[in-house]
Amino acid sequence: QLVESGGGLVQPGGSLRLSCAASGFTLDYYAIGWFRQAPGKEREGVSSISSSGRSTNYADSVKDRFTISRDNAKKTVYLQVNSLKPEDTAVYYCAAGFFISSSPDEYDYWGQGTQVTVSS
Repeated sequence: QLVESGGGLVQPGGSLRLSCAASGFTLDYYAIGWFRQAPGKEREGVSSISSSGRSTNYADSVKDRFTISRDNAKKTVYLQVNSLKPEDTAVYYCAAGFFISSSPDEYDYWGQGTQVTVSS
């Protein structure tokens, strides 16, 4: 099971730290991806990290603003989101898979999502 937390309402330019906590399985074996879906839009890959944490990737729209990291001892993956913009408003999901990828098709386990709303 994956559980996201840390979302909320924030003003433009603000920051949040999203967390993805795993229970019932060994997080160390899995790559983790963060995705988001805004109303009326397709789910898009935001960032992903390999099982070891040595490889990461980011969508161009969030590069230099978002940072993904993981603490396998705590079974948690984080997404630090800075300099938020209204267009970042979406439900953010984390997912676990065997390969680092920006495609949701490569992930087998999904959380329920956490809402991020950027508005003044």
